[in-house]
Amino acid sequence: MESLLIPLLILALVGAGVLLGARALGRRNKQPRRESSPQTGRDPVELARTASAKLSHEQHRRLYALIAQGQAMAAIKLYFEATGEGLRASRDAVGALAAHPQPFRPEAPHQGPVDDDDDAPQRFSYRYRAIASKGDVTREVSSNMLNDEIYGRIRTLARSGETEAAAEALTRHSDISIKQAREFIALLED
Repeated sequence: MESLLIPLLILALVGAGVLLGARALGRRNKQPRRESSPQTGRDPVELARTASAKLSHEQHRRLYALIAQGQAMAAIKLYFEATGEGLRASRDAVGALAAHPQPFRPEAPHQGPVDDDDDAPQRFSYRYRAIASKGDVTREVSSNMLNDEIYGRIRTLARSGETEAAAEALTRHSDISIKQAREFIALLED
C-alpha cells in the first residue's frame, strides 16, 4: 500500500495542475476583447479611417479587392509598399480596414475628379457569379459586368451601412432590378 501512495500523490498533483491550467485558459478566452488595438492603443475605427486616407483611389480599390478575395498577406504587402509604414503597422491597418470598411474619400477637392468606372460598367469575357445567403435564403447574381474587385466594393458598401449605394452599384453591374439588388444586399449586411 505504501508503494502506491507516492505514485497516487504524483498523479493527484499532475491532475490538479492540469485543472488549474485549463481554468486559467478558460478565463483568458472569456475575457472581453479590448476596443483599442493592443499595439497602437488606438480605436480600430479611427485607425481604419487614418489608414484609408493614406491610400490613393487605385490603391484603395486594389486593397479592398485583395481583402474581399481573402488575400490578407497580399493586402498587407500592398499597404506596406503604398505607405512605407512598418510591417506591424501595415498589418494593424489592414486588419482595421477589413474589420471596419472605409469608402474612399479624396483628401482635398483640388485633386480633381476621382476616376470612377462605376458609371460606365465594363463587360468582361466571363460571367461572374455572386452568391449571398442568410439562413434558408440564398440569392445569386450572375453577370459579365462583375468581377472580384467590383463585388468586393459592393460588399464593402453594404457592410459599412451604405446599402442603397451598394444596391445601385449592383444594378449598374448586372441585369437585375433595384428591388432584387436590395434583397441581395440585405443578405450581405452582416
